[in-house]
Amino acid sequence: MNKEKLTELYKLYKLEKEDVFKHQHYLIITRSGIDKIQAVAKIQINYEVVRCEPNFAVFKAVAHKGAATIETFGSAFKGENYKDGSTNSWYVAEMAEKRAMSRAVLKLTGFYEQGVFGEDESESFKNNNNK
Repeated sequence: MNKEKLTELYKLYKLEKEDVFKHQHYLIITRSGIDKIQAVAKIQINYEVVRCEPNFAVFKAVAHKGAATIETFGSAFKGENYKDGSTNSWYVAEMAEKRAMSRAVLKLTGFYEQGVFGEDESESFKNNNNK
């Protein structure tokens, strides 16, 4: 993780302190931070539902930023309890979409290569400081 590069990205995408937090070994960008980055970068995303069932969903995101295009996926599985699944929400399609969006935005803008993840990518990434 290059701190100078991260600082440059934070400034470029107008992120503020509340948009980013440290979680164990990772830096995490909040949902609102992802939205800011998408807006500033003018990223257009189209989604394809790969699979959608009551307890499981996979979405493919095709994202465009200028001439750059990336395809990535987001999934969500509601298990019997959180330990058995990847989300504790019954909104599995929405979670899969948010995860695909986060990955696409962070990959297109260079955050992923710096080891930064989106808050929606894992239930364990939630900011406990906001509770």
